[in-house]
Amino acid sequence: MKKQDLSVKNVVAMGIGSAIYVILTRFTSIPTPIPNTNIELVFPFLALFAAIYGAKVGFAVGFIGHTLSDFIMYGQTWWSWVLATGVLGLIIGLASKKLDLKNGIFGIKQILLFNIVQIFANIIAWIVVAPIGDIIIYSEPANKVFVQGISATLSNGITILVVGTLLLKAYAGTKIKKGSLRKED
Repeated sequence: MKKQDLSVKNVVAMGIGSAIYVILTRFTSIPTPIPNTNIELVFPFLALFAAIYGAKVGFAVGFIGHTLSDFIMYGQTWWSWVLATGVLGLIIGLASKKLDLKNGIFGIKQILLFNIVQIFANIIAWIVVAPIGDIIIYSEPANKVFVQGISATLSNGITILVVGTLLLKAYAGTKIKKGSLRKED
């Protein structure tokens, strides 16, 4: 079996996606009452990239984009949350093959699948990876980081549910549906 390397298209998607991630994080974060937790409109974009390009690109865009945005905005990187963002992109990307976006299909079944996966991915990323990382790496108090994680799960899940679903529906609408072309008589 041939080793699958990253294609040029995927590497370019990683670079462009990471840059857009930084810009969106910088200009579309909406603060919440929970310390260091925002409503982030960047996550529907991450979900879009992960769904289009797959798990490797989803992980890379999340990981690299979050690393850069943390460093640019705060002068330091919060690695547990960076890893969690990568995991979010990875999990959504793993499910991308089931969505069939390339054939312009994103109906009720795909919308439900996408949202079940993204909710699961948010739970893993923000209620498991980020808080446990915060406790292990930074010795943060458990009650604080789990409240942040639950808040992030809810806000990110809702933004991806609404905006991410709309983005994927719009993207699928730009694709020619399989079997939609007919030969004229």
